[in-house]
Amino acid sequence: MIKATGSQIIVKLLELEGIDTVAGLPGGYILPLYDELNRSSIKHVLVRQEQAAGFIAQGMTRSTGKPAVCMVTSGPGAMNLLTAIADARCDSVPIIAFTGQVNTNLIGTDGFQEADTFGLSFPITKHSMMIKDPKDLLTAIPLAFSIAVSGRPGPVLIDLPKDVQTAVVEFEKWPEIKSLASQKKTDFAKRFLTPKNQMASVVKNMAESLVLAKKPVLFVGGGCNDKKASAAIKDFSETYKIPVVTTLMGIGAVPRSNKNNLGMVGMHGTIAANRAMHDADLVFALGVRFDDRATGLISQFCPNARILHVDLDAAEINKILPAEYSLVCDVETVLSQLSSVLAKKTVAKECETARKEWIKTLSELYSKTESDLAGRCKSVPKQSVNPRAFIRDIPLMAQKAGVKESNIIVTTDVGQHQMWSAQYYPVEHPRQFLTSGSLGTMGFGLPCAIGAALANKNKRVVCISGDGSILMNIQELITLAEEDLNVTVFVLQNGSLGMVRQQQMYLFNKNYSASEFKKEPDFLTVAKGFGIDAIDANADPKWYKKAFTKGPHLVRLNIHIDDNVLPFVAAGHANIDPIR
Repeated sequence: MIKATGSQIIVKLLELEGIDTVAGLPGGYILPLYDELNRSSIKHVLVRQEQAAGFIAQGMTRSTGKPAVCMVTSGPGAMNLLTAIADARCDSVPIIAFTGQVNTNLIGTDGFQEADTFGLSFPITKHSMMIKDPKDLLTAIPLAFSIAVSGRPGPVLIDLPKDVQTAVVEFEKWPEIKSLASQKKTDFAKRFLTPKNQMASVVKNMAESLVLAKKPVLFVGGGCNDKKASAAIKDFSETYKIPVVTTLMGIGAVPRSNKNNLGMVGMHGTIAANRAMHDADLVFALGVRFDDRATGLISQFCPNARILHVDLDAAEINKILPAEYSLVCDVETVLSQLSSVLAKKTVAKECETARKEWIKTLSELYSKTESDLAGRCKSVPKQSVNPRAFIRDIPLMAQKAGVKESNIIVTTDVGQHQMWSAQYYPVEHPRQFLTSGSLGTMGFGLPCAIGAALANKNKRVVCISGDGSILMNIQELITLAEEDLNVTVFVLQNGSLGMVRQQQMYLFNKNYSASEFKKEPDFLTVAKGFGIDAIDANADPKWYKKAFTKGPHLVRLNIHIDDNVLPFVAAGHANIDPIR
């Protein structure tokens, strides 16, 4: 028989799951777990605010596809973490969160630092558990990892009363831990999938629709942003030539350099991408959920198109727009079968000619309408940098400093800099562009970059932030300094909450309410105070020579307050009717 405390069970199972790094912040009701963690092989990264622990876990997971772990104490610790948990749920990120809790006999008594973490987390997780018997940990933890990665991924939270962590139990053997691949294929994942005996028929119908289409578009979302799906899309596009548009979360699934890639669709999407969706006669949607920021006015989003929809989440099929044919399945399986069927079909000359003309028309539109001067203010002071060109050229500058484009991972915060990054940074690989999509959480970028750097020691992580977002979690600069990671933080400073101010400019008659800062910190001095090398890009044209050397750096650049993100589709308008 094996005898172990709840904390010992947790740590052992994390080791068996292959977890070698966790992020967190201790407190009284999770100290037993921390006591055991300190005796283990697992590295702990100490954050300065609990929200950052969740975003560090996200950075590890988003950049690798493997579930990561964070842990915090009860009450305010767990409350601070919940924003990062909600963000993970919205963007389908599989992380495991452990939260301390008061002793079981105190639950419901308003004890010190007690909060109903389980109840509060339930709507914003894929699954939540409260453990009241330490023996349950033997099944709960493997189940948490399986649920997190299977089907449509998402976060799982495990609430741990302090006495459960300290209690001693006996059991016969440690559970067998399934591989990541087998976890993804569990019954939990398979129960909503399209049955195999139906799939062949649907694939055949999809192939018929594609063959007859004259103006098809491939609509790619976050469900395609991994190596397998990206490779399958590449193979499919060689069989069936088709223009491609992506959502914000789909950036990286198709290389920016792909000649048929028209860029991002939606509120700040390219003119060509939004026109392609509006004029299409068929939309082949892969791993997308027709989010409102992508669709704009839904009645004017692909109004004349038949829709083929593939997604792992059955709840997304027919939720926003009806699909002619749909499959609940992973993208790579469907595309492999579809490519085989299409290879055997003869395309009518009329359709083939129309598709070639369609691609040519859209490519020309893309070339005519894409410019790094879109949204540039007319009177620009000398010290003001064009943020679009600056972001576009980051990999070029890194290459001059000896860092390959393929060795860069980009994280962003939320705001104008995020959209400029989505529009102009030349993302070539899946899991290269990490951003908070659906929840749009300011403060995401820096801790996410720390997580990505922890999981990718041989890569350079670039965090693109603004003077509003960076202050949300600026305390994590000390975490970055402690870990001495290869992270370069770019702070675009314009003295405002840029995206808020932009909307007030266009939609509220320039009534700039609470969007312009009266005081600004000296970010270079702040960074140095945290022990981070600081560089002024405005004053030093050779900034890149230092910015990509080993270790952490912060680069500040001034941009003009009237530089805006365009195109911009106002709420209630169609994507083809943007402010340009």
